[in-house]
Amino acid sequence: MSNLIYQSQKPDSSISDYVESFWMLDNPSENKEVILLPDGRIDLIFSQSAKEPFDVVLLGIGTHPEQIVIAEKTKIFSVSFNLLATEYILHQSVSELLNSAKVLPIDFWNFNVDDLNDFEKFCEKISLKIKKELTLKIDERKLKLFDLIYSAKGSLTVKELSEKVIWSERQINRYFNQQFGISLKSYCGILRFRASFQHIKEGKLFPEQNFTDQSHFIKEIKKLSGFLPKELNQNKNDRFIQFSVLPEK
Repeated sequence: MSNLIYQSQKPDSSISDYVESFWMLDNPSENKEVILLPDGRIDLIFSQSAKEPFDVVLLGIGTHPEQIVIAEKTKIFSVSFNLLATEYILHQSVSELLNSAKVLPIDFWNFNVDDLNDFEKFCEKISLKIKKELTLKIDERKLKLFDLIYSAKGSLTVKELSEKVIWSERQINRYFNQQFGISLKSYCGILRFRASFQHIKEGKLFPEQNFTDQSHFIKEIKKLSGFLPKELNQNKNDRFIQFSVLPEK
């Protein structure tokens, strides 16, 4: 992955319904151009670079690839949230942040630049903060809905999910659009796309998830990434950053 240094950590079970992972990225050398692919996560990012002061940004769901530059001497510590966290931890809708981001107050959750010195301590501190934010009573339907969505990696239809949760398709889609700015069907498509990352990296350039056929697989991959599966697999110059940080198998 060029000179980029990456590390990730899973949350403990008490917050795993809300947090997908904690991760850090350090770019100790020159500017690095990368392509960020849709992965269905909400990212809370704390960062600092040689040219930019400490800042805090909340990234909404992405539905298309985005080319970004990781500036030289940039350090990023981040929490990748599952969608349930927007309501029960962040206490806000992220519908307006579809393919967008917003800058949060510099002292958000009482973090500062010193918290970017030790990733382990960062994970401990932010885990405690997340647990303190869990004050609302959880809607069991939503808990079950997201458990099904994530465990199936987006492969269940809206109709199947509706029947399993006993919540109408219309109400579920209204909730998704109001809270996240995207339909449930579109979101499941992103999760299915993301679940294909490891397969594509391993050279499995055919459907491993719930795609109709090879043509459908290629069409969906191209729609969400802008590239063919073969191009993602080649990952020239480590430009697809999510592929670069996937473990080798």
